[in-house]
Amino acid sequence: MNPARTRYHARWVIPIASPPIDDGTVVVEDDRIVWVGARRDAPAGGADDDLGDAVLMPGLVNAHTHLELTVMRGFLEGRSFFDWVRTLTRARREVLDEAALLDSSRLGVVEGLRAGITTFADTGDSAAPFDGLRELGVRGIAYREIFGPSPTQVADALAGLRAKVDAMRAHETPLVRVGVSPHAPYSVSDALFGAVAAYANAEHLPVAVHIAEGEDESRLVERADGPFADLLRERGISVEPRAPSPVALLERCGVLAVRPLLIHAVRVHAVDIATMARHRCGVAHCPASNRWLSHGIAPLAELLEAGLDVGLGSDSMASNDRMDIVGEGRLAAQQQRARPGREAAVPASQVLELATRGGACAIGLGHEVGVLAAGYQADLTAFAVDAGARSAHDMAAVLVNADLLVARRVVVAGRVRVRDGVVLHDDPSLSARVRERAEALARWRGGAAVTP
Repeated sequence: MNPARTRYHARWVIPIASPPIDDGTVVVEDDRIVWVGARRDAPAGGADDDLGDAVLMPGLVNAHTHLELTVMRGFLEGRSFFDWVRTLTRARREVLDEAALLDSSRLGVVEGLRAGITTFADTGDSAAPFDGLRELGVRGIAYREIFGPSPTQVADALAGLRAKVDAMRAHETPLVRVGVSPHAPYSVSDALFGAVAAYANAEHLPVAVHIAEGEDESRLVERADGPFADLLRERGISVEPRAPSPVALLERCGVLAVRPLLIHAVRVHAVDIATMARHRCGVAHCPASNRWLSHGIAPLAELLEAGLDVGLGSDSMASNDRMDIVGEGRLAAQQQRARPGREAAVPASQVLELATRGGACAIGLGHEVGVLAAGYQADLTAFAVDAGARSAHDMAAVLVNADLLVARRVVVAGRVRVRDGVVLHDDPSLSARVRERAEALARWRGGAAVTP
């Protein structure tokens, strides 16, 4: 039997790995791209999907999400990071059951698909994101989180993680796999960092870790003071300076040796960046979340100059208001241009690369997705563009500077998931169920002290 063939035609094709093509075509057979080029030269045969005045490009990669927290959009605005973390943790534990976390994850995937995202790198404290990714037919890595700030918790925490990961791995698919995430320095001891790194290395599991995110974290690691240090001491956990920087801490504990995805990396200096590059770590840059939580502006230009693979992440909807990876790239570029001497740091073409190939490489999938080229997985996204843009000099700039984009077409592994802005096979009752959970969170907030 001949493989199923579809020829996707668009006014503009941006392959990322090669120059843009006017009036281009991408030919897909089953789950693979087999040809990319000018429409006039496209091989014959198969079904035609003519997208008209649209930009066809690789599926977007969201390099950092917390899908199970989609229900918390707008719930924690205007708080200090320490208060934000504590309130989020309590609310999740006391209000959101497994069904709520799964619905929240499903809604996050639906929103991402509508925005052209085909690959998600999610960290979560449940299997709900993993299940949501599988159900909706997208690609992703579900990094299962582990916590344990006391060295006495290592054995139990690691045993629990092993059991959870084993249960999830039994249901891995060609599109969705499992990873692990030792959460952050304020929630994971040095001993547990080392134990998780050794476990991940032995089991060939991808690793992601929140690191160098904000001032309170740096104070804890470098000086053993600040609100996180105070909280740990209240719990009877000894706190001493741990390393010259959070990145240096991960290197000392052996985490960098497994080439983790470093989430945020806002407060990193030249020595840290050199260390990250030496270990060939990936970075998930989350500019909107960093701004929301007042963490500052990451040195994106320096990270790229050091040769690091950098992708863009929305983070959770508890620290963002929409899942818009092109918008994240636009914000990232604007922030870098605001820095003296960095006016041309991140042009529009590089924004699109961060949103696709950069994210794919950062999470270890650069050999499968992120570009339009023969042999790669058929993950495609098309955005409609006003016909007046035909005379534009730079379609990448038109796309990056457009308002919130809604995908005309989204294809994952050769299967259409979004048609003309509509997510196929979406559950029409999902939004209402998530809204009910959001209302429960609001009631909890109204009746509960936020800092116990």
